[in-house]
Amino acid sequence: MADARSVLVVDDDAQVRTLLTDLLKSNGYRVRPAKTGAEALAAIAKERPDLVLMDVKLPDQDGLDVLRALRREHTELEVIMMTAFGGSSSAIKAMEQGAYDYVTKPFEIDHLLATLRRVFEHRELASEVSALRLELGKSAADRERIVGASKPMMEVYKLIGKVASSDATVLISGESGTGKELVAEALHKASKRNPHPLIKVSCAALPETLLEAELFGHEKGSFTGAMTLRKGRFEGADKGTIFLDEIGEMTLGTQTKLLRILQEREFERLGSNLPIKVDIRVIAATNRDLAEWVAAGKFREDLYYRLNVIHIQMPPLRERMDDVPLLVEHFLSKYRWRPEAIPTTISEDAMARLMAHDWPGNVRELENAIERAVVLSRGAPIMVEHFPLTDASALTASRAQRRRRGERADNAAARADGDGDGVGVGGNGAVTTFKEAVESLEKRLIGEALERHGGNRSKAAEELGIYRRLLYAKIREYGLGE
Repeated sequence: MADARSVLVVDDDAQVRTLLTDLLKSNGYRVRPAKTGAEALAAIAKERPDLVLMDVKLPDQDGLDVLRALRREHTELEVIMMTAFGGSSSAIKAMEQGAYDYVTKPFEIDHLLATLRRVFEHRELASEVSALRLELGKSAADRERIVGASKPMMEVYKLIGKVASSDATVLISGESGTGKELVAEALHKASKRNPHPLIKVSCAALPETLLEAELFGHEKGSFTGAMTLRKGRFEGADKGTIFLDEIGEMTLGTQTKLLRILQEREFERLGSNLPIKVDIRVIAATNRDLAEWVAAGKFREDLYYRLNVIHIQMPPLRERMDDVPLLVEHFLSKYRWRPEAIPTTISEDAMARLMAHDWPGNVRELENAIERAVVLSRGAPIMVEHFPLTDASALTASRAQRRRRGERADNAAARADGDGDGVGVGGNGAVTTFKEAVESLEKRLIGEALERHGGNRSKAAEELGIYRRLLYAKIREYGLGE
């Protein structure tokens, strides 16, 4: 019980306090009651709880004032506010002031308990991610090698944090360029094997005979050209970790030998019958669907199950587009026009172009695109033309260019007919340029989207299909935020 989560219940209604105290205790929580804001603040100063469950209406002060005080002095303390039924304005204000969530009276017991569980699950995940980040390396560069804060990446961090300290075999799958090798490095760095080596082998880089010699080593004279005894990568990884990249490219013969290592942790060098014991952790990665390869007879089923003890699926970049701005910022800092130069900036249109791209090459493609753009821009702001992307977004841009060429041709024809200003005449006789018409439409669409979402710019940007920073720029341009 000493390790149970503690909850401070703040409500001036004795009946509610008793009900909540009994309910939470019966579900394994430690509970302290308080009936006023002052009493709550004093209790927190004496012994900080894990969570505060507080009514909006308190006899001595407004619960929202207490909430604001807590957010100033105890930034990591989560608070759930209780509001009367229908008190939507109080609930909104509570969320704006930093409450984790709110519940309404009368309580739905299952909903209340689920809300508390969600708070503590969120805290555990945050703690795991923070601990993992610290263990990934002491320098900022090491900690930030895996970049992303999207929901799919948080799930990856959570799984890494759970399995890093074990010796379980891990299979990392995902498309090329998603960062599978970085995950292997993170697993090793956060493990007890960290003082020992992480040995990396690309199973696709060598033919079968050379791969076996690379993995298992060979005795002198074991084959033509074997002039000396050579230890293999498995021996080199003893007490540490071996990372087998592109495991799906390994031949069936080599797969059989690998299976023995996974089962017995021993092997023989080529040209020797002497078994060698090793203490290693195996991490494998593939961009193939190994289950399909097993069905096709290209991969051993028993080896597949031996490798797939823990499975980490790396999401493609197109499924975590919220991470693109973070990745761009990271790569702009990494690649500079000159070593001493400040990071290059990127225009709103260029960022919108990146957000519209589907990134078939994933993070690796984005990194290459940023590095190239930095070189081409020579330290000046990066513009759309610095990204020669060829997907649907580029086709859209190409169509826009063709439209602009057509508009220029129309304007030239109009000038040839005597309309030297290159303008159109509306049905009511008003003279309107094409640019003005576009701006008018743009302003109306953005204004309507903002109105539909109650001024929520993130939701408006999502509906309009544009990057948030671009929306903010347009709001400033058209004075829609005033």
